[in-house]
Amino acid sequence: MQNEYRYVTTARFTTARRGVVAGAGGAQELEFSSPPEFQGESGFWTPEQMLVGAAAACFVATFRAIAEFSKFEFLSLEVATEGVLSKGEGGYRFTQVFVRPVLTIARESDRERALRLLEKAERGCLISRSLQAQISLEPAIKVTAAAQV
Repeated sequence: MQNEYRYVTTARFTTARRGVVAGAGGAQELEFSSPPEFQGESGFWTPEQMLVGAAAACFVATFRAIAEFSKFEFLSLEVATEGVLSKGEGGYRFTQVFVRPVLTIARESDRERALRLLEKAERGCLISRSLQAQISLEPAIKVTAAAQV
């Protein structure tokens, strides 16, 4: 396994407060704006949402890999994230990111293992580990009997 990977994106403004960001390798462009609270337009992704969204996407991908490796079956996973942007001495920065996964499983007997795997995913998510903000995991686990086929 390699010790280093590189991910390349480009961004450019298309209007005064809007632009597009694209990933290398043909990834679809994503239109963004400065946030409305900083004179941007509503209805577009903001860089702040992209950062918080990256934490959510990373958690989902990390949990899926851990669950697969652990042969842990689950019915669904939905992750909500909330980033807290605070103004300090050096300006604004994210000070906290809340990660709120809702994991649905089929058996109550899997609850403890599910929680351990959620915690492992939080520790393993490289986006969260790369942020200086405090990361707070707030998991919820639902038990739903699997549908009979």
